[in-house]
Amino acid sequence: MTENHHKLIILGSGPAGYTAAIYAARAGLNPVLIRGLEPGGQLTITTDVDNYPGYENTIQGPWLMEQMEKQALSVGTHFINSTVIKCDLNSKPIKLLLDNGKEYFSDTCIIATGASARWLNIPSEKKYRGFGVSACATCDGFFYKNKEVMVVGGGNTAVEEALFLTNFASKVTLVHRRSELRAEKILQERLFNNKKIDIIWNHTLEEVAGTKSPLTVEKAILKSTNNNKLMEIDVSGIFIAIGHDPNTKLFINQLKMDEENYILTSSDSTKTNIEGVYAAGDVQDKVFRQAVTAAGHGCMAALEAEKYLSLKEKFL
Repeated sequence: MTENHHKLIILGSGPAGYTAAIYAARAGLNPVLIRGLEPGGQLTITTDVDNYPGYENTIQGPWLMEQMEKQALSVGTHFINSTVIKCDLNSKPIKLLLDNGKEYFSDTCIIATGASARWLNIPSEKKYRGFGVSACATCDGFFYKNKEVMVVGGGNTAVEEALFLTNFASKVTLVHRRSELRAEKILQERLFNNKKIDIIWNHTLEEVAGTKSPLTVEKAILKSTNNNKLMEIDVSGIFIAIGHDPNTKLFINQLKMDEENYILTSSDSTKTNIEGVYAAGDVQDKVFRQAVTAAGHGCMAALEAEKYLSLKEKFL
């Protein structure tokens, strides 16, 4: 075995990647974790977290990821601060080329590269991100009890987020740039029948406004797609719900994916269509997208990789 040949390499450093590393290290696999462009994943841009089990009080997303990282490190995970730019998952061993020019080889691989929320990419949206602007109602809806919030989008994600937020908010305003929604009809019916939800058609979010110290969202400035006129809406939170993109570009034409490029895995498993390659977390889960479910997938992937390697060694 060469210096850069390992039993298991994990791609990604969110809850799925770190959990996989912890389980794999405890199983004696000496895993290597390549951290990628955004160490810690989406939780590093999430402030308050109060739905991760084991913590009585609200914790901070970046802190939680630091703790996972330290735990993975303490049990023997080796970290590489780099990004994979090319891979051959079908070769035996698996070949990975990093942006530092080094080539790594692995008997198994866990892909935990996550998904990225789509943003509108307006300056004020970025400024208030994590301080009243969010892309996850399930994560942050609880903080808007009896407050007025806004959801931007027109697909299933936007409608589902709006409906979910009615469990907490006193009023939800859905803003869509067109005159009709793209969401499934059954979801639209539920939306239209909910008295807590108002809809503003043919408008886009032009600007997020609020206080600077502390950063707090107070208003949404909307722009008409018909005549460019501006209007202001008082809101305490704005949820951008225009979808997510799985970070799977590197694996297209190698792994089986669905129409949105989420990696397909076997039922009740993290196995992909390539033997010895596993996918965990948001890279293959477009339904739940929670830190705790990603961690669970990471655990499953590590256990499946360990079983695969032990059987392989047994028959060598």
